[in-house]
Amino acid sequence: MDKPFLAKLRRIDPYVPGEQPQSDDIIKLNANENPYPPAPGVQQVLRTFDASRLALYPDANGKAPKKALAGRFGVKPTQVFLGNGSDDVLALAFQSFFCSGEPILYPDITYSFYPVWCDLFRIPYETMPLDDNFCVDIRDYDKPNGGVVLPNPNAPTGRGLSLASLEDLLQHNADCVVIIDEAYVDFGAQSAVPLIEKYENLLVVQTMSKSRSLAGLRIGYALGSETLIATLEAVKNSYNSYTLDSLALAAGEASVADEAYFQDTCRKVMATRERAADALRELGFTVSPSLTNFLFVTHPKKEAPVIFEYLRQKNIFIRYFKLPRIDNYLRITVGTDEQMDRMIEALRAFL
Repeated sequence: MDKPFLAKLRRIDPYVPGEQPQSDDIIKLNANENPYPPAPGVQQVLRTFDASRLALYPDANGKAPKKALAGRFGVKPTQVFLGNGSDDVLALAFQSFFCSGEPILYPDITYSFYPVWCDLFRIPYETMPLDDNFCVDIRDYDKPNGGVVLPNPNAPTGRGLSLASLEDLLQHNADCVVIIDEAYVDFGAQSAVPLIEKYENLLVVQTMSKSRSLAGLRIGYALGSETLIATLEAVKNSYNSYTLDSLALAAGEASVADEAYFQDTCRKVMATRERAADALRELGFTVSPSLTNFLFVTHPKKEAPVIFEYLRQKNIFIRYFKLPRIDNYLRITVGTDEQMDRMIEALRAFL
């Protein structure tokens, strides 16, 4: 049967998220989720939320969480943008700022959604190779471009750049928008937020999915100059004015209000990360220095896909990327101490 309409459909290789197993007996260390529950205030919102409010549209401007985030970061509410997870924020930023026709630049080993958006929005791009230690060389970005996207710290490698290096990058890219993707910044990296007032072309993107344990509610945000934020708002309102629902807005505000719980959770994840890294090194793994809530590892005598499949058979899910340069590496989310101990014991038995 002839189907001529098929020739008019968009063809694209989509982003592939981490597997979401449904069984309760799984140790899930494959999607960089937080093993601890959200802040008590968030749980209170979930218990007491008036369901009748769902019959009404949410606040399209998200005034309450914007005010809370602005207070936390020392910026104006007009310098805060909200989206349905940081993926939504980044996708809107790609559409808003990378319109020159010149290629944008980002690392060759990084978040695999970047090339998907470039293909979807027809944005030319060029990847800059990480060095042999999986570190960014900011001098690679001293060239004409249509924009720069730099995750700090990077995923899946876990490596981060100093604030001085980020400022160096901005000084050499004053004629384009520079996006610093800080999905994992709360686990030990230096944030670029202090540079916002100095560089009008800087957009910092963060998420509540990782450090605030709200992956299931999809809350992302960006911080930047009023010029950049106003442009993002215009694009959003030309596409979908109501990016966050009423429950997410209330929960996000409550999460930002509990700074003590947030800091305590981050400390626990970082402590477990270092403890697990030491244990993996004792088993012969090479563990990349991490400023995230995951570890990037390889073993000199065992192939990564074999380890991945072995752990999967033991109901321990980690992440394997069959990609150039990292096809013998594994990414392991930091879980609770008990979860990491069970994974280490399984690896010890395997080895």
